[in-house]
Amino acid sequence: MEISEAAYVAGLFDGEGSVYIKRMDQMKHKRPGKPVHKVWVVRMEMAMTDKEVIKWCYELFGCGSFGERKVKPGYKRQWRWRVSHRDALYVAKILWPHAKTKLHKIEQIIDHYEPRAQELGDNVVDLETERQIRQ
Repeated sequence: MEISEAAYVAGLFDGEGSVYIKRMDQMKHKRPGKPVHKVWVVRMEMAMTDKEVIKWCYELFGCGSFGERKVKPGYKRQWRWRVSHRDALYVAKILWPHAKTKLHKIEQIIDHYEPRAQELGDNVVDLETERQIRQ
């Protein structure tokens, strides 16, 4: 993936995407008396009416899921690309250097999976180190 492609997707994601990171209760089995476990839900998604753009993002990153999003009757069809858990970390690290609006949420995903990154100071990821790793 070229830097220009990552920057383009980051701009699209800033405008059309959403980041969801939350700790939730989950029951293993829906029977009374079963324990409730705390689980993390980490998800990034982008939806729009232009199917080709969303499909291109899905193919460019090679992870997540791509499909039609349910909309209310009378609305235009929408398409969604969604990544979760470690795939969300992979995407977040690529978009991070170029993100503006969703930067804080993207940093939360990176911090969740790579807490050592917080030791670098204000920046969640050292940009120079990341560029060297990618070359």
